[in-house]
Amino acid sequence: MSVAQPARLIQSGDVSDMRGREFAWADVDFVRVQDLIYRRAGISLHDGKHAMVYSRLSRRLRETGYNSFNDYLNWLEGSESAEWQEFINALTTNLTSFFREQHHFGLLREYLSSQSAGKAWRIWCAASSTGEEPYSILMTTLQALGHHPDLSIVASDIDSKVLATASQGVYRLDDLKNVADAQLQLFFQRGKGGNQGMVRIKPEYKKFIEFMVINLIRDDWPFRKLFDVVFCRNVMIYFDNPTQRRVLERIHRFMSPGGLLFVGHAENFTESRDLFVLKGKTVYERR
Repeated sequence: MSVAQPARLIQSGDVSDMRGREFAWADVDFVRVQDLIYRRAGISLHDGKHAMVYSRLSRRLRETGYNSFNDYLNWLEGSESAEWQEFINALTTNLTSFFREQHHFGLLREYLSSQSAGKAWRIWCAASSTGEEPYSILMTTLQALGHHPDLSIVASDIDSKVLATASQGVYRLDDLKNVADAQLQLFFQRGKGGNQGMVRIKPEYKKFIEFMVINLIRDDWPFRKLFDVVFCRNVMIYFDNPTQRRVLERIHRFMSPGGLLFVGHAENFTESRDLFVLKGKTVYERR
């Protein structure tokens, strides 16, 4: 990637005043980061993210021992090391909670209950973050189908660190405000002693979920069977239109006809009517 203008340090009056920072920070560094995260993860960083990128990647410079963004990015581009995953982890945003966008779980419950008894269900949560979303899906599904269904849930994310947290299934009790008392009692164990104020998903329920790192813009999705339901919420807002279309086409290929796709409240795919038809508030049916 060529840059027409020479690098200049961010000056007062730019998006963020970067003077007095630990590392020199130039426009060209930000442009390189924009390009790299777009090519690796499909994420489009807008120009107002200077301060965020500086703050998060400064930690990577400290961890790897580099003294400049230029040297760090040169090393990153010249290798296929594990640092690429750390780079992606640093620049992804993880905002989640139990039963976020509550209406989706009511619609999921209705959809599950309307299908024939004994059906094998495959569900994919494509942006699992720290696990609140896949566990909300799990609780909803088990309560709709009974506690011994033929059920498989894939919980994926591009960020390996948040996925590791999700796989543990341990949360502060204060973070379960949207979880009903009956669900809390049924699905969680309360911590005692030094773990008081913490809860964890009971092991007999975790067995329904498989956690894996998946990059949505890559062609190496490891699935062999189709999904009946896909949650891909608040992910597409970070992609430009061509990337959104490519990801939607891939999701479509891995869904059963008539399956439901749940998306975020700010996401609208009416231009992809050949793939999905709107069935409710931010819920689409696979054609």
